[in-house]
Amino acid sequence: MTTAPGTVLVVEDEESIADVLTIALRYHRFEVMTAGTVREALALAEHTRPDAALLDVMLPDGDGRGLGRELRLRRPELAVVFLTARDAPAEIVGALGFGDDYITKPFNIDEVVARVTAVLRRTRPADVLPQRAPLRHGDLELDETTYSVRRAGRSVELTPTEYALLRFLVRNGGRIVPKDQLLRHVWQYEHTPPESTVVETYISYLRRKLDALGPPVITTRRGVGYGLT
Repeated sequence: MTTAPGTVLVVEDEESIADVLTIALRYHRFEVMTAGTVREALALAEHTRPDAALLDVMLPDGDGRGLGRELRLRRPELAVVFLTARDAPAEIVGALGFGDDYITKPFNIDEVVARVTAVLRRTRPADVLPQRAPLRHGDLELDETTYSVRRAGRSVELTPTEYALLRFLVRNGGRIVPKDQLLRHVWQYEHTPPESTVVETYISYLRRKLDALGPPVITTRRGVGYGLT
């Protein structure tokens, strides 16, 4: 018997969109729960443990970003993907502040399924993880068993996507990693979106958290990519 690849909580108040998302995700063997409001979503989350939440930003009784923040507080390992009709940089940056990905409306349903699959692939550990030696670079230490990060002996709280990005940079040591490689290996993008600023956004989040505990550790090669000093 083949197990489902994960459970997705879909929060969307437009029934036609919710139905399309549900049908597509179930076709790809996901288990799906649906809610049309913030209240319904929080009630579902009280009694279930979804692996990912696919959240409309504009809901009848609240903001999907606030809902995502609350769901993440209840379950830090939850993957959060936002659906939004707004594509202004400020809106995208706000959503990515605590989410793992965003998709603008109107969307291609195959892209939605691919994005959810990619987010779960990088955020959900296997049922049984082998013991691994920590990854180290300078005063950074990444524990790949517990998905935790320390700098100079002090804990650093990262979202799953921030962790995946930092891990890829650490694994590449002092090399400069091109932006398209980061999009392909961390975000699982097969084709680089021409106007995507997701890498720059997450690099800024990592810098803010890591630089608070020591000297700057992430370096930028303009027009090329990023690496560690």
